[in-house]
Order: sequence, then structure tokens, then C-alpha cells
Amino acid sequence: MKTYVYSTAIETARALIERLLRLMDEDRTKVYYFAFSGGGTPSLMFDLWANEYKDITPWERMRVYWVDERCVPCDDSESNYGTMRRLLLDQVPIHKDYIFPIYGANPPEAEAKRYSETVCATVPLWRNRPFFDAVMLGAGDDGHTSSIFPGQEHLLSSTEPYEVSRNPYNGQLRIAMTGNVLFNAKKLIFLVTGKSKVNVVHDITASGDTGPAAYVAHHAWNVEIFLDDLADGRKILP
Repeated sequence: MKTYVYSTAIETARALIERLLRLMDEDRTKVYYFAFSGGGTPSLMFDLWANEYKDITPWERMRVYWVDERCVPCDDSESNYGTMRRLLLDQVPIHKDYIFPIYGANPPEAEAKRYSETVCATVPLWRNRPFFDAVMLGAGDDGHTSSIFPGQEHLLSSTEPYEVSRNPYNGQLRIAMTGNVLFNAKKLIFLVTGKSKVNVVHDITASGDTGPAAYVAHHAWNVEIFLDDLADGRKILP
């Protein structure tokens, strides 16, 4: 596990964009498969990407997927796909065939099955499971990640790539990437900012398997964590 800390959320988001660009620069003949989460800091990252890195990103070698999605229409303000499309994808020259959204307005069980099949059919496989080059994760104040909340740890051992989860605080249904795919990713990258995340960052970096985010960070085989000073005070630059 490698941890990188920056002074502000903006600098942290920029650092993650630049990390992904360096990754794609390692092999300029390769197509890279990325899965993104939603949330406030990813939204900041998408906005920065469109405004500062649009012209230096090899969009033709990037395939875009989602880690999780709320079961809402894509034009809903809570839609992870809708947010990324508005802030980034509609602003850059990426072909629509390279974008693979979760359709949150579809019946949840059917959509989890459809998206599992889509991912298995379009993402390279390793050990008979989808093999993403990088999966970008957040972490909630309660320790959830990929819409897998505390008490839903069975989703970490699911044999299905995506399943339906439920937000225990408001009952909202979501589609979540399970451990089946998370633990098979070539690289897992956590993006966590803000003072409210100090406790969960401690669990991820220095404690036990105290929640889904910490469990994933401790059991995945290649993890990088990008933080700002409010979430964690260390200063380790890549």
C-alpha cells in the first residue's frame, strides 16, 4: 500500500489525474480499462480533467466504466454516470462506444446482471474475472466503498461482478462492484479528502479490517491512496 498526501483536495485530484496519465504512458499501444466511483472529490477531478488535461489525454486508448451507481435516472443529480458525463465526458473527444455506463433507472436486479455481463464481455479477463487496469474508489465516513456498506460484507465475497446493495441510511438501492472484480484489479486507487474522513483513513492505513474500505485496502494486491492534509497529515509524494 502506497499513500500520497497533498495540501488540498484540488492538488490531490490533479495528482490522481496525472497518475492515470503516467499509467497510460507506460504502453502507448495499449487500451486501458478504468472504473470510476462518484462523489464530491471525483467530481472535482472530472472538472479539472476537462479543463486542464483534455488535450494531453489519449482518449482513444481509454475505456470508461463505473464502480457503482445509485438507482436513479442518468439526469438525476445523484447519478454517478450523469455527473461524470456532464463534467467530463461531454467536454472531451472520447467516442461514445468507449463509455459503458450503469443505467440506474433500470430495474436494479436486471441492471446488475446486465452490467455484469457487459463488463465480462468487454473488459479483458484474468483468472476468468474482469481485469481492470485501475479501479478508482472513495471511502465514506462510515467506511463503505463501492456502495458496499458495513453489514454488507457478503458482497466482498460474491461470485457476481456486480450486485444490488442498499444504502442503510435512506434505503436507496445501488449497483455495486463486488470483491469478485475489486480484488482482481491490477491497481486499486483510493481518492479520499476532507476532515470527516480522518477516522476511515486511519482504519485503511493503520488499523484492522474495520469496514469494507479498510478490508478492500488490506486485501487487494496493489493499492494506492491519494489524500489531502485534512484527511491525513503525512507528506509522501510519488
